[in-house]
This record gives sequence, C-alpha cells and structure tokens, in this order.
Amino acid sequence: MSKPAPTRCRTLNGSSYYASLRERGSLTVWFDPGMAWHAAPSGKQGRQQTFSDAAIQACLTIKVLFGLPLRQTTGFVASLLKLMGLD
Repeated sequence: MSKPAPTRCRTLNGSSYYASLRERGSLTVWFDPGMAWHAAPSGKQGRQQTFSDAAIQACLTIKVLFGLPLRQTTGFVASLLKLMGLD
C-alpha cells in the first residue's frame, strides 16, 4: 500500500506571507501610564506596601498568561516598563 503524495500549498505572494509570519510573533502590551504603581501610605504600623494592588495583579496576570516563574515575571515586567519609559 503506497502513501498518498503530500499536498503542497503554493504561496503566490511570498513577501506578504513571510511578513504575516513575522507579525504572528509580535507582542503588544499596554500599561496605563496613569496607573498607580506604588502603593499609597496606609498610615498603619509596620512595613508599608511597595506596589499597589493593581500593579501586583498585572504582574500575576502576566505570570499566569505566559507560565513564567515569579523571578522571570518580575524581570519581564521590569524590562517592559523600562522600554516604555515608565520606570
């Protein structure tokens, strides 16, 4: 029993096809510049929070979305903030 011949898909416009393949790997992340990254002082005794709850939730969302360990997530978010000039 012989195997059927594999089908070949012909690409008629190679440049746009390869451009779409490159675009498929792009990543767009948007942070609101008005979001409070640092927590407001609580006025209670003890150590104050460094980051706001919204910043922690954004980092944990990225962590779960990409399946990263916590240290890699903090480095990834720090590099994103540095690229956007929000650090």
